[in-house]
Amino acid sequence: MFLTPGSLPFEKLWDMFFRGNEGRFSVYIHASKEKPVHVSPYFLNREIHSSPVTWGAFSMVDAERRLLAYALKDPDNQHFVLLSDSCIPLHNFDYVYNYLMHANMSFIDCFVDPGPHGNGRYSTRMLPEVEEKDFRKGAQWFTMRRQHALLVMADSLYYSRFRDYCRPFADGKNCIADEHYLPTFFNLVDPGGIANWSVTRVDWSERKWHPKSYRAQDVTEIVFSLNLWNGHMKLEVIFNGNFGQYSFSC
Repeated sequence: MFLTPGSLPFEKLWDMFFRGNEGRFSVYIHASKEKPVHVSPYFLNREIHSSPVTWGAFSMVDAERRLLAYALKDPDNQHFVLLSDSCIPLHNFDYVYNYLMHANMSFIDCFVDPGPHGNGRYSTRMLPEVEEKDFRKGAQWFTMRRQHALLVMADSLYYSRFRDYCRPFADGKNCIADEHYLPTFFNLVDPGGIANWSVTRVDWSERKWHPKSYRAQDVTEIVFSLNLWNGHMKLEVIFNGNFGQYSFSC
């Protein structure tokens, strides 16, 4: 599930990733600003009915739910992966597919942040449904089992609390709903069913509003290599020489 403003700059790379695995995946694209131009048949005519999305606004959560709603229509879809136009795979398809499909949990980032950009965003207007002790933060990008996707789509109680009271500059707080709604929701309804971490690597070490962007000068940190593997081109991306637990990078 790709959440993007328009065309996907890494679509050729994703084409290589998906190639030869037809029938094992479905693609859904929420393009919030302009209709994408595609170079891969896997992405052709895969756009869903989209609405404008504003960074930091609750429309981000609505876009995620819209993607889930469309993907859930196919009963064969059992695990749902949210990605952006900046994401790339870190392993080949078989590795990622087997890792996710054999997991007994969803990979949703969820942690307590006592600082101003964590619990400092909590509003007492969320009471009694959401108490501050249950308020959580996490990265936006997730992978989710079908049972959890159904729970998200069935939720109206917590959804309405975050829609109304977790907004930029609401009540003097700069609450970013896509960083808090799902982590808090699953902390309340199924804390044992999530991993509390994401399989998507995002570098927030610069402590800015947006994560680090990798550019040409970062070549010493990121090593790209293309190899012919089982008749297909395989891309390997190594961060500091270690894949770690990650399946994707954004």
